Amino acid sequence: MFPTNTTREHIGRRAFLKGALATAGGFAVANWGGLVSSESIAQEARRQNKRCILLWANGGASQIDTFDMKPGRPTGGPFRPIATNVTGTQICEYLPLMARQMDKLAVIRSMRTQSPDHPDGIYHMHTCYKQNERMPHPEIGAMIAKYLGNAEADLPSFIRMGSTGNAGSGYLGPRYEPFSVGSDGRMPTFAAPLATPQSAERRGALLDFMETEHARTHQAEPFASHRTAEQRALRLMRARAIFDTTADWPRAQERYGNTSFGRGCFMARKLVEAGVPFVEVGQENYDSHADNFVCHKANMDVLDPAWSGLLTDLQERNLLQDTLVVWMGEVGRTPYINNRAGRDHYIRAWTVVLAGGGIRGGQLYGASDQNGIDVRDNPVTEGDLFATIYTALGINPRVRHYVGARPIWATPEGSRPVRALLA
Repeated sequence: MFPTNTTREHIGRRAFLKGALATAGGFAVANWGGLVSSESIAQEARRQNKRCILLWANGGASQIDTFDMKPGRPTGGPFRPIATNVTGTQICEYLPLMARQMDKLAVIRSMRTQSPDHPDGIYHMHTCYKQNERMPHPEIGAMIAKYLGNAEADLPSFIRMGSTGNAGSGYLGPRYEPFSVGSDGRMPTFAAPLATPQSAERRGALLDFMETEHARTHQAEPFASHRTAEQRALRLMRARAIFDTTADWPRAQERYGNTSFGRGCFMARKLVEAGVPFVEVGQENYDSHADNFVCHKANMDVLDPAWSGLLTDLQERNLLQDTLVVWMGEVGRTPYINNRAGRDHYIRAWTVVLAGGGIRGGQLYGASDQNGIDVRDNPVTEGDLFATIYTALGINPRVRHYVGARPIWATPEGSRPVRALLA
């Protein structure tokens, strides 16, 4: 412990090391996520060069005040719908830029899920499994890192901006833990090297010599894991320049909006362009039990330019066809408005939006009833959603892993991809 550091700095250092390194604890279960044909499946998935960006609406956005509006109904609220560039489809007036992107979007208006509270919901909507302490499941980012990532790359395969997920790499092991940076995509201040390049090179050579000599007489797996950790950290430090947006951001902020979330979306574009297969960008403060409409208007003012800027940027760089962009949170919000002008947690009928790689845009899938109380057509579960995402990315949604001798599947039994959403 360093007595001059703040609690936040201690947490930041811990998260930095956890995400950057394959820790010595990684050998505790000998076959982390083992699968006989795992590598051949991963090689096939990587050949497709797919990427995924998750825009996480932390707290749970209101479907009725964004993409499943109910004008004139008692649940509708004060926001008005506006036309989009897809005939007959309307969304909220505070998403005017996204209205011009509707031809790229597939809006699922029929999510019916099982976990109504934040910790359980965050876990469930990051893993597609209910929370179970006896079997920690990997987040979607860890699964994508396993099958689409490159273990020898300088950059991590799973990068998270902000504090959203709560499951990590689960049974896949520490190699696939998220590497966490600030919500704006900036590296922590302590990541800046203190030594000159020449000194760092000499130190690295000395460390390599010491490790090599140590390995001659110490063949245990923890030592090899520790050495791998050091090498990954050094590679990351070589690639850290990509996190510096000082020169690029003044121009990009006109498109993305001059906000932390906008900057995070811009960084996500840079990272997938550099080969990172999964990036998560979190936007906070959707948990609107009170003042729902004030809260959502403020959030959409940030979301609209950032999300539309990301899609436009990806398309202009010919990246969108291979980059799946997902917008979701852990829950939706209640149709009825409470006595504090708020909406509470709701899981019987809510909305998730997909765009880009592997998805057929310009469509609405499923429907809620006239007041948004229940699903009217084509309910979609957590497992169905994840099966759809994995299929769009070229990953078998029923791929099987082993923890010890126990087989575990990437998605629960009965999960099916929604074929109508796939291009």
